[in-house]
Parts: sequence; C-alpha cells; structure tokens
Amino acid sequence: PLLIDAERVKRGIAQAIFTNSGCANAATGKEGMTDALAVSAAAAKQLKIPEEHLLVCSTGVIGRRLPVKKIEAGIGKLVKGLHEYGIEDAEAAMMTTDKYPKIAIRKGIVGAKDITICGIAKGAGMIEPNMATLLTYVMTDALIDAKALNTVFHQVIDSTFNAVSVDGCMSTNDTAVILANGLAGNNPLERAQARLQRFREMLTDVMAELSTAVVKDGEGATKFITIMVEGAKSKSDARRVAYSIANSNLVKTAIFGEDPNWGRILAAIGASGILLEKEKVSLSIGNVNVFAQDAPANIAPARLKEIFQGGNIDIRVGLGGGDKSYSVYTSDLSYDYVKINADYST
Repeated sequence: PLLIDAERVKRGIAQAIFTNSGCANAATGKEGMTDALAVSAAAAKQLKIPEEHLLVCSTGVIGRRLPVKKIEAGIGKLVKGLHEYGIEDAEAAMMTTDKYPKIAIRKGIVGAKDITICGIAKGAGMIEPNMATLLTYVMTDALIDAKALNTVFHQVIDSTFNAVSVDGCMSTNDTAVILANGLAGNNPLERAQARLQRFREMLTDVMAELSTAVVKDGEGATKFITIMVEGAKSKSDARRVAYSIANSNLVKTAIFGEDPNWGRILAAIGASGILLEKEKVSLSIGNVNVFAQDAPANIAPARLKEIFQGGNIDIRVGLGGGDKSYSVYTSDLSYDYVKINADYST
C-alpha cells in the first residue's frame, strides 16, 4: 500500500483513505500489489471517485496476503454506512493491539473564519521514528495552499510522531496523511503569511495529543517517560542521546520495575557515541539532581524510589557543550509487552 500511496500523493489530491487492519500486505510481492490495486479499484468505484484519488492503508501481520474477496464483499456496506459522525467508527475499526481509540480535535479562528482540525491514529507497538506500525490521518476544513500544507505537516510530524518510541522498532506500513477541503472558506493560507502560524499551532496540538496517546497506549506500557536532552553542540547530538536512552532496554525495564538505577541512563548517554566531556554532563530525574560534575548527588534512595513509582517519569540530561536540545517520549518495557509480541501472529 505504501508504494501505491507514495505515487498518488505526488498529485496533491486525495478524497478518501481506505484502511484494513489485521493484515499489513507487506512483503507479499507482486501478488500483494495486485491485491492492493484490486481493493483500491473496488473502493473507488463504490465511492464514485477517481481511483488515483483514493489512498490505501493496511496494518497487521507482515507477509500475509489481503483477503481481497472478503474486503470487496464489505465495501458496499461501508460506503452506504458513511455519515458525518463516523470518525469514531473509523478509528475503532483500524485498531489492532491498541487498548483505546486516539482522536484529537481543535477548533479556532484562522484567516477570519472558524476552522477545525481533527486527527485519528492507531498504534501501540513497533513505534519508532520515521513513524512505525502507525496510521495517522488528519482532516481539516481550512483553505490552505498545498505547498504550505506540506511544509507545515512535515515540520509538525518531526516534533511529534517522529519524536516518540515505544520499543525502538520500525514497521513497514507507517503512514501519515493530512487532507484539507477548504470548506471553511477562510482567507487562503500560504507559506509567507503570519496567520499560518496559528494553523501550525493548532495542528501541533492535535498531533502532539495523538503521538503521546500512542506512547501511553504502548503495548504493555505502565509508565510515560519524557526525555529532554539539553546543552548539545547540535540537534543531531541531542537526538542521538535522547534515543539512546529511550531505546535502552535496561533503562526501560528499570523504570518498569521502579528500580532507581540511574547508572543505566548514564551508560546509555555514553553509548550514544557522541563526544562528551564527562565533567559537564548532568542528570536529573523528576526535578531531582542525581549526577553532576562527574559525581553522584547526595540524595536518599527512598526519594528516587518514590519518583520511579509515579506514572510519569521526567528525565533531563545536560551535556554542557552547546545550546541545542531535543525531546523524546517513550514508555517502559513490561512483561505484557513480551506476552503480546510473543504470539502476535498466532
């Protein structure tokens, strides 16, 4: 499905997204492409739109072919059932291991008119940047130039969905789409306009709510972890350190077990591979300083234990080498994550 959509979005026009869950239709060769095109043609025909204006998305087990006949048999019923309040049904239908639906809405005045931005997402595992086994659809009635929309969307994705990790694993079917129909009738939004900033802020709110909901709903997750790295020479360095911590199984399991073993965080910082001056590195957890000037702080273990028992854990790292920063949101790694993924395909 990604190969088809990558070509179709180049035209800058899409009228519908057709999604199936349970089967990713990835690593299925020419037959998989044929299957996706067959579903696309059938759905476009029922919707009475050009096939090139329809996007197809799949999520589920990799390596299995789509049950095309079963899907085609249900398309007519789906189209007849379309209604203006169907967003909750659409979100629920594409969930796999998600525990709860993820929907976010913002309303505001942009370009002298009321506009709405609504987003839905599914995803709980295989969550790492460049998205993941994650589907995210955003819809707005704002009138906005296509180039401006593309620019803003990529900027917001970079600071939201491309800044989360549940398990450090990427998937084959990650997709993020934004559709704008212009029905709000606002003054057109273009890249050079100041009012585009208000649209960007609203879009950021929607995408941030959805992306953090994905982390909180991570497979087996019991903790929501915010990692902020500051004082880096470059954004790239800050990002490397943040992800080294976020994807460390030792850090994630310690947080799940509520074991304040902060030495694992320091080890992950060192394992990031960037050049460090150890005397300048600092670490705080939950606003409590635990390490600075190459030495541990004098803090009672019971206080750290109390912090680790909370549902939200904030980790702040100072590198002391510059003014660049980067934040990543992640979750812990629990027994349930192993159980869910040990028999996912069976």
